[in-house]
Amino acid sequence: MNEERYILFDQYLEGELTIDQKNDFEKQLAEDAQFASEFETFKSVQLQLQNKFGFEEEREAFKENLNQIAEEYFNKKPKVIGLKPWYLAVAASVAVLFGLFFFNYNQYPAFADYNHPEQASFAERGSEDGPLKNAEKEFNAKRYSLAIPHFEEVLAKGKTPEIQFYYGVSLLEESHYLKAEAVFNELKAGNSVYKEKATWYLALSKLKQRDYEGCKKILQTISEDYEDYDEVQLLLDELD
Repeated sequence: MNEERYILFDQYLEGELTIDQKNDFEKQLAEDAQFASEFETFKSVQLQLQNKFGFEEEREAFKENLNQIAEEYFNKKPKVIGLKPWYLAVAASVAVLFGLFFFNYNQYPAFADYNHPEQASFAERGSEDGPLKNAEKEFNAKRYSLAIPHFEEVLAKGKTPEIQFYYGVSLLEESHYLKAEAVFNELKAGNSVYKEKATWYLALSKLKQRDYEGCKKILQTISEDYEDYDEVQLLLDELD
């Protein structure tokens, strides 16, 4: 198993590569189907780790365990020849997941447990290929990186709380925290029907960044009249 490859995957996802390294990586993704398949598998496992455990030390433990598993594998006399790296990656990752589970790292709530964006359905519709229609289509398909430029094109012509809110959610999904929080704070300061929803997503932004105290403080500002206050209370209880 080429554990260095999986560490490279992790560095790419964490934005730790130089521009040239990133370009080379993406070129290989486009040209090497096996490389791309292994990367998709790694992303899936990393997402499970983030959703279940959510700690930086777990990411480091993942890499350390991956190295150890690789070393132990090659020090043993192999009984099966030609086992593909893809299967080894899955085996190593499952071992890490089980190891972390039994050490009970899951002390805090995960962003994915509370992130349930509603489908977009905008009242004002343009042509079938207009920016608003495209933003709605990409958002509902969870292709948030593609939805963002369409939202920005619409917002450049005029702001509405509805479009701002879904734009903010898209930014958060893509981990553009500063821009997302700027949008949510603007909505929070207003008096639209998206005021409380924006505050909730502002709290979720802190949760995704593992700023648990910041998340808790924001949650405490949400009115009990908020339509999804049950989730607010549940998250507060988990953070206590």
